[in-house]
Amino acid sequence: MRYIKVLLLLFLTMVLSSCSILSPKATPVNNEGSLWQVYDQYFKTAKYVDLSHVISPEIPVWEGFGPPVFGPAMNAQTGNPYSYKENGFESTRYMLSSDQLGTHIDAPAHWAPEYPATDEIPVTYAIRQLVVISIADKVHRNPNYHLRVEDILEWEKLNGVIPAGSVVFIRSDWSKSWPSPALARQTLLPGVRLEALKFLHLERKILMHGHEPMDTDSTLSLEGESWLMHNGYAQAEALANLDQVPEKGALVIIGFPKFQGGTGAYARFIAICPSDWKHGASINQLNESPLPKMDKILIWDFQKGMRIRK
Repeated sequence: MRYIKVLLLLFLTMVLSSCSILSPKATPVNNEGSLWQVYDQYFKTAKYVDLSHVISPEIPVWEGFGPPVFGPAMNAQTGNPYSYKENGFESTRYMLSSDQLGTHIDAPAHWAPEYPATDEIPVTYAIRQLVVISIADKVHRNPNYHLRVEDILEWEKLNGVIPAGSVVFIRSDWSKSWPSPALARQTLLPGVRLEALKFLHLERKILMHGHEPMDTDSTLSLEGESWLMHNGYAQAEALANLDQVPEKGALVIIGFPKFQGGTGAYARFIAICPSDWKHGASINQLNESPLPKMDKILIWDFQKGMRIRK
C-alpha cells in the first residue's frame, strides 16, 4: 500500500511540474514575436530625455492669460488645508489660467471649433519617429530667424527624407532662457515660416511639428498657427532640451490629459534615444520602484506659492 502511495505521489509531482505550478520559473516567458521582445531589445536599454518644462507659478505666460496659481487643497467641510500632521497627507489645488501654458499641445479647436479638441486627438499620437531640425546657429545670428524650406532640404541631404507620419521638432535653443519672465514679452523670436509648415505637412505628410517658443511665428496675425489650426493640424509649443536629442533615429512619446472640449493640454514629451546616446537616462540607471527617499522634505513656500524641498 505504501508503494502505491509513493507512486501516486511521484506521478502527481510530475504532472504539477509539467504544468509549471510547482515553480513559476520552470517555463520562461516566450517574448519571440511580441512587443515584449521589442521592449527587451530596445526600450529597456534606451536613453530617455525629457522635452518638457516643469509647470510652476514662475513660468513665463502670455499676459493675456496671466500666471498659474498654486495652493494647498482645502477640506470642503472645515475650510482648512489638508496637512501631513493633521490628516496624514497633503494635496494641491491648481488654478491654471489657460490650457496653453508651459510645454503643451495645441489642438486644432484652439482656433477652429469645427476641428478636434484635445480629448478628440487620436490615441495613435502616442509614439512616433522623431526628427529634430536645428536652426540654433542661425537664431544666434538673428533672434527672429524662422525655419525655411531650404533648412528642411538641407537636413534631408544629410539624413534622408523625413518619414511620413513623423514628428518634427525645431531646435532653436530659445528654451535655454526658461523660465525668465521676459520670454513672455518678446516680440522677436525664432519661428517657422508658413511655407515650411505647408511643406512639412503637405509634401512630407508629417503628423505634427513642435517648437521651443510659445508661438509658431512672430507675424502679427500668427499666420503659421492660424493655417495649422484651420486645417486640422495639432502642434507642440514650449519644448525643452532639444539640444540633447539626435537629429534622427529617436522616437518621441506624447502624453497629455483629456480635458473634455480642451483647446490645448499640458503635455509630456519624452524622447527615446539609442542606448549609446550621450544624453539621457536609461532604466537600469534609475531608482524607480520603490522611489528613493529624498534628503529634503516638501514644505509650502508662501513666497513662491508652491511646495519646494528644504
